[in-house]
Amino acid sequence: MKPETTISEEEIINRVVNSKLEVFDLEDYYPEGERVALDISGWLLEGLVLREKDFRETLKSHDWQQYSGCYVAVYCSTEAIVPAWAYMLVTTYLQPVAKKIVQGGSITQINVLLYQEILYGLDYSAYQGKPVIIKGCSRKPVPQEAYIMATQKLMPVARSIMFGEACSSVPLYKKK
Repeated sequence: MKPETTISEEEIINRVVNSKLEVFDLEDYYPEGERVALDISGWLLEGLVLREKDFRETLKSHDWQQYSGCYVAVYCSTEAIVPAWAYMLVTTYLQPVAKKIVQGGSITQINVLLYQEILYGLDYSAYQGKPVIIKGCSRKPVPQEAYIMATQKLMPVARSIMFGEACSSVPLYKKK
């Protein structure tokens, strides 16, 4: 005859929920909006030479409304030497329609700049003296640079900083 087994009905306690651990999720600050890389090389003679008159005519006839509400990275994909005023002139057409304009051909550059503006403008006093975990998993394209910026901003206020998820985190910093 088998001995009877009993299952203990002890309550399972979620220590993560009950902890003072603060979660800092960079995805919460992700600015919504389409990101567009605008290559101006097609507006140059053979992709290399900027002829001012032709360049200005191209800008006048271009459909700028397609960038309405977008974050735009303006760049030249060729080895052309593009004067600073050319990017500035493109900006004068984009400014009325785009959310933000940066020089550089990478969507990542847009995201880095956006996070820089957002993270440097936040009030971190809510994290004063608390253990903070910078959430690691994200479904949105949070650039690696944003994690570095967040760490820098949290270090002066947080008691400790970890990276990852509450159930499996990597300790990064502990205030002495």
